[in-house]
Amino acid sequence: QAVVDFERLGEHAAAFRGHDVGFCCLGTTRAKAGADGFVRVDRDYVAQAAELARAAGCKHFVLQSSRGANAHSPFLYFRVKGEVENLVQAVGFDRCTILRPAVLLCKRQESRPAEWMTQQFLGVVARVFPTAYSVPVETVARAMVAIVLQPGEGKVEVLENRAIHELGKA
Repeated sequence: QAVVDFERLGEHAAAFRGHDVGFCCLGTTRAKAGADGFVRVDRDYVAQAAELARAAGCKHFVLQSSRGANAHSPFLYFRVKGEVENLVQAVGFDRCTILRPAVLLCKRQESRPAEWMTQQFLGVVARVFPTAYSVPVETVARAMVAIVLQPGEGKVEVLENRAIHELGKA
């Protein structure tokens, strides 16, 4: 494990050496970081980490993005997620897997009352429609590992929420 300063990520290029596969789940919220901070973390840091990983020999990059990611979206969140997907693909990995989960179900240390209420509601909905609107973070993690262990289905693979659920059960 290497601790890096994302504001000076280029100074930590050595931390990216010796890895065939890179996993990226980096992200923040607009509420926590402001609009500029959200863009810096969710797009700029991720893109720079991908570039450093590729330069260090990484062959397969696995990116957790978001359902609805679209570089042309009028909504900042979805636009930034779409932009970073495009930037990561352009880096030129031998294989790039993008996971687009729906709402992530997890326990957080910080208090987010609206998110907690949404998760409670979606937890009930998930009993009837398990792959429609949400996915437990543990399922996403298992899917990320499982996809690396399978042969690739192309240079770029995009897994939507249902596929994440299926792969995360394997």
